[in-house]
Amino acid sequence: MTDVACDVAVIGAGPAGLAAATELRRRGIEKVLVLERDTAAGGRPRLCGHPPFGLREYGRVLSGPAYARRLTADALAAGVEIRLGHSVAALRPGGRIDLMTPAGPAILSARRVIVATGARETPRSALMVSGDRPAGIMTTGSFQAFVYGKGIVPFRRPLIVGSELVTLSALMSCRTAGIEPVAMIEQRARPLARWPLTLFPHLLRIPVHYGARIVDIEGRAQVESVTIATADGTMKKLACDGVLFTGRFVPEASLVAESHLVFDRGSAGPSLDQFGRCSDPVYFAAGNVTRAVETAGRCFREGRQLARVIVEDLAARAPVTIVTVDLTTSGIVKYVVPQRLTIGAGRPARINLQLRVDEPATGTIEIASGERVVVRRRLAAKPERRISLRLDLAALPPDASALTVGMGGGPACTSGCGKAAKPGASKGNEPGISQ
Repeated sequence: MTDVACDVAVIGAGPAGLAAATELRRRGIEKVLVLERDTAAGGRPRLCGHPPFGLREYGRVLSGPAYARRLTADALAAGVEIRLGHSVAALRPGGRIDLMTPAGPAILSARRVIVATGARETPRSALMVSGDRPAGIMTTGSFQAFVYGKGIVPFRRPLIVGSELVTLSALMSCRTAGIEPVAMIEQRARPLARWPLTLFPHLLRIPVHYGARIVDIEGRAQVESVTIATADGTMKKLACDGVLFTGRFVPEASLVAESHLVFDRGSAGPSLDQFGRCSDPVYFAAGNVTRAVETAGRCFREGRQLARVIVEDLAARAPVTIVTVDLTTSGIVKYVVPQRLTIGAGRPARINLQLRVDEPATGTIEIASGERVVVRRRLAAKPERRISLRLDLAALPPDASALTVGMGGGPACTSGCGKAAKPGASKGNEPGISQ
């Protein structure tokens, strides 16, 4: 067993991790080490052989592999050390990490640790889909690894399950590989991706069934057919040779769940403050491990911003915590990130909260301290779409120790409510909601 030491260890070489590592080096942090269990850096984009990636980061549209190569090249040029084939076995208090490396087990000691392990799709087994278990059943990630990573076409006429943004990525990959999906189904009554992106399957002349679910999968060596229940209860049998489950992402946070760090069941990721700090102040997190799921570009920006926070933290210039305020959710609000506010000298005037809902919702979103509503905004939201809400810390009662985020219908707003905002109206430093 060998011992390794560094200033900052980054777990995960995706957009968030590489952006954070690059920014840390550019800001003078001496030894930055990126740990990646895979054989190549770049994260999920390296297996998405289509655009658009990188427009905001690099001012040009790149394919996923080109974007991953650019992220990796920037990190290496900045002096980041990327260690491939290094799996983290456990996170220990104070920045000690148990590793499995190609040379054997090792222990890493870091002054700060960034968890940037991303997210993963929900497979068939977790969705409790019944039927036979032949070849040809997979998630988008596995499918794209076959097509772009190995040059293998696993099926020719699959059924596509889901309607998220990643579903459209799967359709683009199908088109690239000459695959013709027989249909696309979504269990909800409406698509989860935004219009006009939802027009894409129609442009490809792929039948779409909303309010439909899989009842049975049949096949021996390979998938042969799938029976679905449509919105009106009709059973329909579709001949196909594969089933592609897309979306329903969850954070890849098993390391956090099995560690000493506080795990948030709502987001299924680490519990964080507004600076991205975990319950152990040596540990931070960024990207889709904090909540599922955002674009590569957004994760890149989160990683870069977190690096700036850590530079201040290492230099002992970070605000000293005076008060901690816990954030919880109620009703159909699925989660809120961050899960706590650490308030001290030099605190920022506004905090950006990320929310999502389980069901379509129209009404008001409220942040309450006990019986006292401190923020209220009008809202029209759909499941699995980001809701951003800016909270003015000046609106909090001096004695606030906990806040609840939920849909309206409670007591009258007593302070800091301001004017109602429409989804998407939040720009710059304006308070409000955006999706």
